[in-house]
Amino acid sequence: MIYRIFADMVVIIHLAFILFVVFGGLPVIRWKWVALFHLPSVIWGALIEFKGWLCPLTTLEWRLRLAGGRDAYPSGFMEHYLIPIVYPDKLTPELQTFLGAAVLIVNGAVYSWLFWRWMRIRLKSG
Repeated sequence: MIYRIFADMVVIIHLAFILFVVFGGLPVIRWKWVALFHLPSVIWGALIEFKGWLCPLTTLEWRLRLAGGRDAYPSGFMEHYLIPIVYPDKLTPELQTFLGAAVLIVNGAVYSWLFWRWMRIRLKSG
């Protein structure tokens, strides 16, 4: 039972990390220090998608499920709602490339806007 709880916690952390990779540029608008954590996360997330690597959180979650005596996902809230988001069924190399590009485009737009805003303020002040 404890392994399933830990595995479910890993899925929640994994989903939170994915959301941070995709949308973490938005808090940078208010708190610039978040970029110190967000930019490496974006690079990691894009590399995972472009290279087709297996995320260590996925491996950890699988190992915890196996340690708990489960080799397949039983039906439940976590498995029904969160796992398909974190682990899509039809994840092809093309879809992974698209997802990696989407991460870079979304975050590139946010950071470009932030850079433009910073330059505009800097030019006005001096």
